Amino acid sequence: MDILGYSSYGWLPSVLYLLLLLILTLRAKVADPSPGFTAVVQTVIFVTLIIHGIELHNSVFTDRGFEFGFAQDLSLIAWVGLAFYWFQSWFLPISSLRWLALIFAMVCAFLPTVFPGTLISPQAVSDPWFKGHFFVATISVGLLSLAAMHAMLMSIQDRALHRQLAIIPNSRAALWLEGLPPLMTMESLLFNLLYVGFVLLSLTVFSGLLFSQALFGRPLVFDHKTVFALISWFLFAGLLIARWRVGLRGRAAVRWVLSAYTALLLAYVGSRFVMEVILQRA
Repeated sequence: MDILGYSSYGWLPSVLYLLLLLILTLRAKVADPSPGFTAVVQTVIFVTLIIHGIELHNSVFTDRGFEFGFAQDLSLIAWVGLAFYWFQSWFLPISSLRWLALIFAMVCAFLPTVFPGTLISPQAVSDPWFKGHFFVATISVGLLSLAAMHAMLMSIQDRALHRQLAIIPNSRAALWLEGLPPLMTMESLLFNLLYVGFVLLSLTVFSGLLFSQALFGRPLVFDHKTVFALISWFLFAGLLIARWRVGLRGRAAVRWVLSAYTALLLAYVGSRFVMEVILQRA
């Protein structure tokens, strides 16, 4: 892995995310940060995303070929989620989501340093169609990951509004929750994420059949990864159909999102984790 002529910089994005979290923690007592401070934070996030993205690209598309594993998968998911947050945060008051996105990115960005992944295909690195499939898959999983985090925030917010959570007034937790948009706005944002993520997930699932034929000589293998991916696709499809037909919303929608995302995570991350860490093989 080379960045700016140096090697082994896999730790750098995590350190930058950690420093940013420490700065935000020190400034947490300020209810309304100045526009200058907000602009600096946005700039630091943008620069860190660039460094994180370069490191990821160099660690996945190497001279040996396409190298990938569960750690790279999680790191890419975190990168896409944080990038989407960064873009949305210019237009929407979603600062409370920043903490979750940064913590998730900080942890996941360091994982490829510990678990470098395995060589998947020597030819894929020079195949532009495979790269396109890979990037679409990454964006779809990243957006749906952000939707899952968003759903968890909605669950916390809903429980707080119904006084099912004991929160001290004017505490950090209370200020954090007050920074969230109204539940109706949160729900609208959630389904916007789901619509885009589902379209890209559909392209990923069905185009993946063609790339399986090209790379591995088999059009479709019903292993645990394929099964969980299809289960996730059907769950997300059912959720969006229920939203369209009966106006599904609230806690039922949140539970459905988290169930579908769990299946997706098992398909795209869990299978690599089992193979690399538990079974100790590629």
